[in-house]
Amino acid sequence: MNNAFPQRKQIKPALQEAAKKKRWNILRGDTVQVIDRKHPEYGKQGIVQTVDRKRDRVIVDGVNVAPKHQKPDPDRGLSGRTIMKERSIHYSNVNLVDPVTGLPTRVSRKTLDDGTKV
Repeated sequence: MNNAFPQRKQIKPALQEAAKKKRWNILRGDTVQVIDRKHPEYGKQGIVQTVDRKRDRVIVDGVNVAPKHQKPDPDRGLSGRTIMKERSIHYSNVNLVDPVTGLPTRVSRKTLDDGTKV
């Protein structure tokens, strides 16, 4: 039996979690390190190129590089080739790097007794 109503479009859980975030600790230009032990690029450091806030992902320079195949375009005179391109990595798998120690650190915000935000 067909339903009289169309099927409701489901929002992916990852997109729902990304929409909840109001403040982001990792921004473009920050130095980050991969902290996921199962990731093949574990321990590598790089600078954040872009932050995809809708999908909770970041693209880090020189990390998570994979081949991308380009089709030939005879109209423009381009031949087919393979280029190496950075892929995105989930926001939770990277941490900011402390500029003094060079180690990954967690970021926290708090208000002191005198009312100043740290």
